[in-house]
Amino acid sequence: MPPTAPAPLPVTVIRPSRGWVSLGLGELWQYRELLYFLVWRDVKVRYKQTILGIAWAILQPVATMVAFSLFFGRVAGVSSDGVPYPLFSLTALVPWTFFATGLVQAANSLVGSQQLITKVYFPRLAIPIASVLAGAVDFVLAFFVLLGVMFFAYGTVPGLRAVWILPLLLLAFVTALGAGLWLAALHVRYRDVRYVIPFLVQLWLVATPIAYPSSLLAEPWRTVYGINPTVGVVEGFRWALLGTGTPPGPAVAVSSVVAAALLLGGIVYFRRTERTFADVI
Repeated sequence: MPPTAPAPLPVTVIRPSRGWVSLGLGELWQYRELLYFLVWRDVKVRYKQTILGIAWAILQPVATMVAFSLFFGRVAGVSSDGVPYPLFSLTALVPWTFFATGLVQAANSLVGSQQLITKVYFPRLAIPIASVLAGAVDFVLAFFVLLGVMFFAYGTVPGLRAVWILPLLLLAFVTALGAGLWLAALHVRYRDVRYVIPFLVQLWLVATPIAYPSSLLAEPWRTVYGINPTVGVVEGFRWALLGTGTPPGPAVAVSSVVAAALLLGGIVYFRRTERTFADVI
């Protein structure tokens, strides 16, 4: 019998997209294992060759809580809705730190991965998504510290409303990823975006009711305040864990709509510009 010719190998031709492109979520699911390894890489790199290591995840919100309690709680006498001010601020700082860290890491993720982008094809969306997801490890550690402070320092135990923590955390993730996608794509083309990011995070911190309660605003302005998506996250966390004020339903609803629009717009802009990433970066 004459030897049979080997079957031809499949050939995949990669071309830059043209015109309006799909969101590429199906392709992202096909590369889910790569997404897992990118998350694991970001977690390891973040604390590699550091003195305190993973303890930074706890130190950052706790140190900020101490500073806020001293200057805003004691010196300025800012209202805390009847809750001890350290607990009031720490409950907001835990989700805020997750959001702020995810936003900064996602915004810098493409430029930091330029060696990978220019040599290997994969859905570029995986890089900023992994950067935000890596912050979940920090959040879990800081959240357990928050629960410990609530129970051992103030004798407070969360009620059934604590089940809302996961949807509120998802809202923080969507907000961080949506803003991070915009900044990451812009950062590839305009390198001075790196100077805008710290200023943006500081401004966003001041615009979020972390050091002060949103109850200082009367309706309907309190609901309008929810246009800032982190308002819904912070107020929702305080209500779910501490039972402060009334349920922040309208504010969370407005924040959710804005966060969804921010994410959708970020994905569309990211996909429209990713065709030039390898050339420009």
